[in-house]
Amino acid sequence: MKGNFKTEIFKKIDTPFYYYDSELLRQTLRTISQEAGKHPEFCVHYAIKANANPKVLAFISQAGLGADCVSGGEIQAALDAGFPNDKIVYAGVGKSDWEINLGIDNDISCFNVESIPELEVINELAAAKGKVANVAFRINPNVGAHTHANITTGLAENKFGIAMRDMEKVIEIAADMKNVKFHGLHFHIGSQILDMGDFEALCNRINELQKQLEMHHISVETINVGGGLGIDYHHPNRVPVPDFKAYFDTYARHLKLRPGQTLHFELGRAVVGQCGTLVTKVLYVKEGAAKKFAIVDAGMTDLIRPALYQAYHKIENISCDGPKQTYDVVGPICESSDVFAKAIDLDECHRGDLIAIRSAGAYGEIMASQYNCRKLPVGYTTEDLAKIK
Repeated sequence: MKGNFKTEIFKKIDTPFYYYDSELLRQTLRTISQEAGKHPEFCVHYAIKANANPKVLAFISQAGLGADCVSGGEIQAALDAGFPNDKIVYAGVGKSDWEINLGIDNDISCFNVESIPELEVINELAAAKGKVANVAFRINPNVGAHTHANITTGLAENKFGIAMRDMEKVIEIAADMKNVKFHGLHFHIGSQILDMGDFEALCNRINELQKQLEMHHISVETINVGGGLGIDYHHPNRVPVPDFKAYFDTYARHLKLRPGQTLHFELGRAVVGQCGTLVTKVLYVKEGAAKKFAIVDAGMTDLIRPALYQAYHKIENISCDGPKQTYDVVGPICESSDVFAKAIDLDECHRGDLIAIRSAGAYGEIMASQYNCRKLPVGYTTEDLAKIK
């Protein structure tokens, strides 16, 4: 089953480009609000690193989500898109001074701190402004996730977070500082996780850590469990909206929140992944010695995930229905890794056919580059298409 696209309008747009299905994004946001809303203590932030297209951000901020940022540029993008400053959280192992100052100046909700040296700098910069910055400590829970090694972030050997053995130490250090306030604990075990057992394991670890802190009379206002919920890359038409019910229910059942605590989530891919499609055009069909190539005008500069992670994306020829042929779908970049898929069956391709690379709303346009001096792809929403005649 193929996606339902306005192919005639697509023909009027220079390829490659990103198309964002606004109604699917709205449906996804409604589902998040409905499922998270069953639990008044749940607060959902959108991870801007997944997609910072201003039109996409506007939809998400209007839906009432907060923002999870990992750079000063993302903080500014969140503010520009209308996210309330008191719903912005900022994480990252390498926060520079100007980024920290931007957060302090705008009174963001919380800095998710990943090292003692970073804590000291935040305290120093906040003191210079006569302010107190809220901080949460990103604790590395040493919980593995059933996902790609490059997007697993919760193991002991990862660069992220503070080791569990140092948790009490850093909280005590913060307590002696005048310009930071210990606010909570932050966790994130990885991305593209579909096994709810991974999140259950994180809940169990957090429960253990809370008990440990309470033995030392340390209370925690907020728990931030990051994001990580995956999408169905193989069946974007059949499963367009992730299973948010199972996701939020897992935390509601297994995480033992204390009275007055709030639980924060940082969802990215699950919010925008399925609404985005990279649309590209067949330049040539090349007969190789042992295979057939569909050479398209999009490349790894437009969507790097297949080259970077060997990631799978469903690919469809949306220009025609016909007999199937087997192709390697490749781009024009001067790199052998510029391959979207190998040995896949598509409706027979011809020069000029439009190809849809699905589930590309997350880590697609945002990771695009100008390698080979290529133009950056443009992103269009459903509303933009309605203006094209």
